[in-house]
Amino acid sequence: MAKLKVGILISGRGSNMAALIEAARTPDYPAEIAVVVSNVASAAGLKTAQEAGVPTAVVPHREFPDRESFDRVVSAELEKHGVGLVALAGFMRIQSPWFPTHWKNRIVNIHPSLLPSFPGLRVQQQAIDAGSRISGCTVHFVTADLDAGPIIAQAAVPVLPEDTADTLAARILRQEHRLYPMVVRWFAEGRLSVAGSRVAVAGVPQGATLLFSPAP
Repeated sequence: MAKLKVGILISGRGSNMAALIEAARTPDYPAEIAVVVSNVASAAGLKTAQEAGVPTAVVPHREFPDRESFDRVVSAELEKHGVGLVALAGFMRIQSPWFPTHWKNRIVNIHPSLLPSFPGLRVQQQAIDAGSRISGCTVHFVTADLDAGPIIAQAAVPVLPEDTADTLAARILRQEHRLYPMVVRWFAEGRLSVAGSRVAVAGVPQGATLLFSPAP
């Protein structure tokens, strides 16, 4: 059976991109990374992808008059590589409504909080400032609303009294690297179905879509 072709969008170092590339090296993994696209030519993740033998492309967003015209060129690059799933991995661009509509239920993102809590930026500091006892990360389908698409899976970590935004981010990131490849596998195996705001994973109990990590 042909493997699902995944396109990854990055703007920086792409650590989740690297986790997906590593997972795809496993012979029984049902997806392959077909292309990595960045809006930043100097993004460190491009070199990581190239060293792994993954094709890369740069589409500088500043060269376009509006978001949709940029998004359409990015989409064309993905389609050129036969992509069936788009994975955002630290892609620091708010997309036009056209993009998630065009890729509906075929575009996912990983966010470093337990959505719907703390969307947007500086989410680790938001969690600390709010006195949260637990935080984590969420993989969700992308819609036109920022950080608001149907949730697929989450991983939870404790927020420790001595945490800074950086230490909490590092703890969450370790779980991101576990969670994202798992969700991409489920998608590639055809296990995900969306009904309104809910996602079901065939063969996986609902409780198994929430991972817990004990305090270090």
